[in-house]
Amino acid sequence: MAQKKRFSWQNIVFIIVILLLIIPQTRTPIQVAINKVKVAIFSPSAFAKKDQTQLQSFDYKVSSLEGIPAEVGIGKGKVTFISYWATWCPPCIAELPSIAELHADYGDKITFLLITNEDPEVVKKFMTKRELDLPAVLPAMETPELLFERSIPTSYIIDQEGNIVVKETGASDWNSDSIRTIIDNLLAED
Repeated sequence: MAQKKRFSWQNIVFIIVILLLIIPQTRTPIQVAINKVKVAIFSPSAFAKKDQTQLQSFDYKVSSLEGIPAEVGIGKGKVTFISYWATWCPPCIAELPSIAELHADYGDKITFLLITNEDPEVVKKFMTKRELDLPAVLPAMETPELLFERSIPTSYIIDQEGNIVVKETGASDWNSDSIRTIIDNLLAED
């Protein structure tokens, strides 16, 4: 006689997790929470000098959320932090507080560009709701080939000469001691 299989508590938990991930209202908070764990334990590191990609210096054409056009020099004597992100992206949401903390301390020393293709009003509401004070901008040109990635978030730290010192795809802790040391060392080179 065959025995009937009983549901174990592991099976019940598994089913609940799957259901929570299927329901749109719970999916994003769960994904953000999972990515916050990654942010808590992972910080990007710098490429070795020989592995850094050299960008030809250029002006990144962007516009503010208010529609004011600007050109930001990349590889023209100032360290730059660039992040491609979106308000609907759980890994982006998870890492933005660490970027905000880094920006609060280094915003006057290096250039920050948080580039999104979303509606400016959506971005403004998102920033207000999450109490983030970050320089979000819209691109006014095609993404340069060496900075193009299909996934977000993708973030870069680019030195004064246009070398990509750090490149990271996915949620990361941008306010870590290691990132601060990288930026401090780049600023000391001035």
